[in-house]
This record gives sequence, structure tokens and C-alpha cells, in this order.
Amino acid sequence: MLATRTKHGDRHTMTTQMKSWWIRTEGNAMRLDLRDSPVPQAKAGELRIRVHAASLNRGEFVAGLGLHAAGAPARPAGFEAAGEVDQVGPGVTGFNVGDRVMGRCDASFAQWACMNVGEALPVPAALSWEQAASTSLVLGTVHDILLAQGRLQAGEWVLVAGVSSGVGVACLQVAKALGARVIGTSGSQDKLERLKPLGLDVGVATRGEGLAKAVLEATGGRGADLAVNNVGGSMFAEIVQALAFQGRMATVGYVDGVVKAQIDILALHKKRLTLYGVSNKLRSVEQRIEATRHFARDLMPLLADGSIAPLIDQVFGFGQLEAAKSYMEGGAHLGKIVLRVSEQ
Repeated sequence: MLATRTKHGDRHTMTTQMKSWWIRTEGNAMRLDLRDSPVPQAKAGELRIRVHAASLNRGEFVAGLGLHAAGAPARPAGFEAAGEVDQVGPGVTGFNVGDRVMGRCDASFAQWACMNVGEALPVPAALSWEQAASTSLVLGTVHDILLAQGRLQAGEWVLVAGVSSGVGVACLQVAKALGARVIGTSGSQDKLERLKPLGLDVGVATRGEGLAKAVLEATGGRGADLAVNNVGGSMFAEIVQALAFQGRMATVGYVDGVVKAQIDILALHKKRLTLYGVSNKLRSVEQRIEATRHFARDLMPLLADGSIAPLIDQVFGFGQLEAAKSYMEGGAHLGKIVLRVSEQ
């Protein structure tokens, strides 16, 4: 039975069970189960939200790498959500029942979920629930890539390998808002054309081969000042060759499944390159909260004034998570894929 919430006078009643999605490793694939689960209770420092939308993040669905070791037990699925606060945990200030919030949220593919108040952000008025659910992790990652570690400056060239992904599109939008020029790669020329209205300066239809030559030609021989590798090891060597003097490369993901690559030490040395990783996997809660504060300071104003907005490719119903996962794995999307959990 679906969980419901009703109001009788000044009292709220809620069923104790809800529907939630769970994920587990099975061989070389990730399997999903829709289960009946207890409605969570907000602990100290937490907000419980009625989830309205939750976004898919590719890293959660990569079997055997990163988040899921082979044979790991099933766990509640989902990392990010947007919804309405309906319970405030002990000691929490700054949020009230009824507030619209978004943020990192474990077990978010569920009708209710709990969010650490330090990672919760108010939803800007201009954003839909689906957009809000696609904001915090992506833009938090982009802040880490471009600002916290990347030190991006106006006028620099940014290379985004895998520019059609959720992080790729957000990198494009934020880099342009900060005054940079952007080169994006995709295996699809159609996707590159669709990104030109968002400010893509140069599109390179490649999955790796010939990338360095194309980047050097586009930049008058300079190379990219900052590169974002959303793809993985198959593009690593070409990106190193495409970097400018004192260039920086962020490794964000490995959708190609290639987690090892050779490093041209001569290029690393003579060009004074900086190579860095971008991941929340080993960050403490305190580190994530600090990063959320920095993201809010630097990028929330751009969301509020409409300079940037999450690009939503497709929205699936709550019972369609398996279809949404299959669609994501097919690679046809441009931007984010979202699960609509409630109809409000």
C-alpha cells in the first residue's frame, strides 16, 4: 500500500510504510527492487522530506567499481532529491515544515527520505521539482571541478570530454557564466548541435581519437587550460596532450569502464600539469557540508538569477526506475534523467 499523508484538524497522520527502491550487485549488473520499507524518522541534525523528485547519477549504477563491490548487500538506492520538509529533527534550525529543499539525500528513490541539514538548500523559486532534484550533486561537483580545484579564470579554454552528460552540461553552463570558452566532445554530432544555444564554442564529435589535434587547432596552438574528463581512461592520454602549459585536468568518472591509463611523464613535467580527481566517496560528512556552503556561496546566485538552469532530458514515473536506468545506460540522453516520485 502506498504511503499517504492526511490532515485532520491540527493533527497529521502518516502510514508507517512506504515504497522505496533498493539496489544490489548481481554478476556484472546492478539490479533494482521496489520494496515496502518503514517511513524514516528524522534524527538529530536531519530533515525528513516528502520526496517529489530524485535524479539518477550514473556512478550509482556502475557494477564492481567505485560504489558497489561485487557481492555487496542490497541497499536503499538514490543520492539526491528535492521535496517538502515534513519533519524537523532535534536541534535543527533554519528550516521549517513545509519548506522546499533540495540536496544530497541517501535513499532518495523513496516516498520519504532524510537529509542532513548541512547539505540541504532552499529551492530557488524558478526551479521545478525535477530541476531542483538535479542541482546539488551536479553543481557541487562542477564547483569542485571548476572553482575549488580548477581555479578557472575568465578567458580560459575549458575542454569538457563527455559534454552531453549531466555534469558535462553543467560544466558548460557554469564555465560560460564565468567568462570561459568551452570545447565539448561527444560521440553524437546532434548532441553537440543541441548544446550550441547554451554557449558551446567548439564541438568535437569524437570518443577520443584526434582530440588533441582538434583542441590545439581551436585554441590557436595554446591547448586547454582546464579539462574535464567525464569519460575515463580511454580519453586520458589524448586529454593530456590537449592541455596547455600549466593546464589542469579533472578526472570525474569512467563511464567507459577504463580505470587505468598511461601517463606521459614528459608532458606532465615540461608543461607543469596538474591532474586531480573529483569524488565524494571518501569525503567526511563535515567536508561535504563545507563544500555545500561554498557551492551555495558561489553558484546559488547564478541559479537564482537564471544564469544557469539544470537541463532535464527525460522524467520517469516513480515505478519506472528500471526503465530510467536502461535509458541512461543507452547513452541517448542530453542532461539529467529524473524520477518523479509524487505528482505535487
